[in-house]
Amino acid sequence: MIVLEDVSKIYYSRRYTIHALRDINLRIEKGTFSIVCGPSGSGKTTLLMTIAAMLRPTQGRVYIEEKNLYNISSQDRAGFRAKNIGFIFQMFHLIPYLNTIENVVLAGGAIGKNKDTAKAKELLKQLGLSQRSFHKPAQLSAGEKQRVAVARALFNQPKIILADEPTGNLDSENAASVIEYLSEFHRSGGTVIMATCQMQSPHRMVQGQTQNIADRIIHLRNGSIEKSTVP
Repeated sequence: MIVLEDVSKIYYSRRYTIHALRDINLRIEKGTFSIVCGPSGSGKTTLLMTIAAMLRPTQGRVYIEEKNLYNISSQDRAGFRAKNIGFIFQMFHLIPYLNTIENVVLAGGAIGKNKDTAKAKELLKQLGLSQRSFHKPAQLSAGEKQRVAVARALFNQPKIILADEPTGNLDSENAASVIEYLSEFHRSGGTVIMATCQMQSPHRMVQGQTQNIADRIIHLRNGSIEKSTVP
């Protein structure tokens, strides 16, 4: 479903040249849950943003369902991203002057669904946020903000969810809830790629027993894939 061929990303400044990604070759199968792990600065966010059609690589090609993402116009790329990809940011990136429902439906603007408040309300209900529908982000806890971000990512019924350290700012209980939402999306047939600093696969509880959620763990270091393992 997702193919990266010889992908590199270099950031240039007056004093430094930073090789964020180095010759990445990667294939992600449809309907799988992949974990990208590595220390801070290893290139995890850059990798996810490149896959999400948000950040053009310095070299190489990125395909989703055989479409070369950086060989189409920026407008077509934005439309493709809106229809196919949901992105969950570590820092939430909610619009401070919009309420919870407005933040969720904002995701539909690129494909003409920005008035579908009924769908947003249903997502918020599923995520236990019905009572927070008209609250502004400043009135929400960190866990609630992240659940709003999850609802926003799911709003367009994407095929792929990309989650960048989605539990990094959460306590253990809220982190477990976010992992469960991602796992449920995966079980419904969606493809998930989640970046984390943890060097092992996150888990979920099933009938009182611990279960790995990942099909694959991709270890990233210094912008390169160090190894790929199966839990």
